[in-house]
Amino acid sequence: MTQFTLIKPVLKVCSLILLVFGLMMTVPLLMAIIYHTGNTAAFSNAIALTVGLAAAGWLLSRSHRINMLTPRQMFLITTTSWVLISLTGALPFLLIPGFCDITDAVFESVSGLTTTGSTVLIGLDTMAHDILVWRSMLQWVGGLGVIGMAVAILPFLKVGGMRLFQTESSDWSDKAMPRSRTMVTMIIYVYIILTFLCTLAFMFTGMDGFHAVNHAMTTISTGGYSTSDSSFAQFADLGSHWVAITFMILGALPFAIYVHFLVKRNWRVFNDHQIRGFLLTILIISIIITLHLMSETGIDLLHAFTYATFNLVSVITTTGFASGDYSQWGNLAVAAFFFAMFIGGCSGSTSGGIKIFRFQLLFMMMQESIVRAVHPRAMIRRHYNGRAVDDSIVLSAVTFIFIMLLSLVVITLLLAFSG
Repeated sequence: MTQFTLIKPVLKVCSLILLVFGLMMTVPLLMAIIYHTGNTAAFSNAIALTVGLAAAGWLLSRSHRINMLTPRQMFLITTTSWVLISLTGALPFLLIPGFCDITDAVFESVSGLTTTGSTVLIGLDTMAHDILVWRSMLQWVGGLGVIGMAVAILPFLKVGGMRLFQTESSDWSDKAMPRSRTMVTMIIYVYIILTFLCTLAFMFTGMDGFHAVNHAMTTISTGGYSTSDSSFAQFADLGSHWVAITFMILGALPFAIYVHFLVKRNWRVFNDHQIRGFLLTILIISIIITLHLMSETGIDLLHAFTYATFNLVSVITTTGFASGDYSQWGNLAVAAFFFAMFIGGCSGSTSGGIKIFRFQLLFMMMQESIVRAVHPRAMIRRHYNGRAVDDSIVLSAVTFIFIMLLSLVVITLLLAFSG
């Protein structure tokens, strides 16, 4: 197999992804035309460049039929596609005269697509509708990409203990390709339906259509971009907070579970070990912060529980919405939020973080070590959701946690040295 033969399927898949991504830019383009924002040329040129690049890649690889993908090709597709859409996603920001420089444009694009949620833009309250929509769409697309990787790619590559969740969707052999496509297609449908329901729920609480659509996209994707510099604090209604809480949690649950529910029509599929652990963690920490907030500020139970739960869910799902400055809530609240930040949501969801199942595997190993210390000859069988857990899965999960924490330390030091 020549190097170009190896790269052809990578080029073909990346070209298709880039084509779809470029065509999605027509949405903010139409808004620029309708609202006369003056950004029509920027979005038109961005579409032309993105689609042109996709067409070039397609022409070079059009003769290749994708039957089976190797682990190396899957890895190349994942990394290459993310780099390409991150760079092309920055084009609208960059091509608007005087809007921002290349560093800020790429930062905003990468932050959106990775659903990180950090922004370098200010004046969001008065910013053009087309730009705000494009930011929200970046996070919406990014959230879908995160699910796709977690469900269909990472288990195949055996990354971070994800082999524990390997299903038909992560089998990319020639025989299993139709099943893989069906699973991914159904996840896309679920993602769209949840976004639509979130939009309706936000509108029911009094949001106008524009804000509802934008916040629905960034809520389901657990991304956290907002249409205001004050983030979610612009909405005083507690109902909108509970809608956000509900759909942030739904976005942080395994999307494969939704597909299994649609197929089996059985609520028992939600009786999942990591879902139970995730929801129980939210409940316990929310109660602790609520009681602390009531004692510190004297606000009533409803407001305390709403603000505590909203900000906790926002942090633990790595969404990043803020309805207030919780650093003013006392050391206990700050410590709880700091701890929650590392937990993350469930595997196969849009959320970030270490993921709850890796902590559960870690606690399982700690429990096993204690039992072996007391009963050296004990025969211990590890199981997670009814599946056997071998040493390689545990080692992979522990390695992931170590690398993530090490990365955090290194990045913290680099930021400190950079001033």
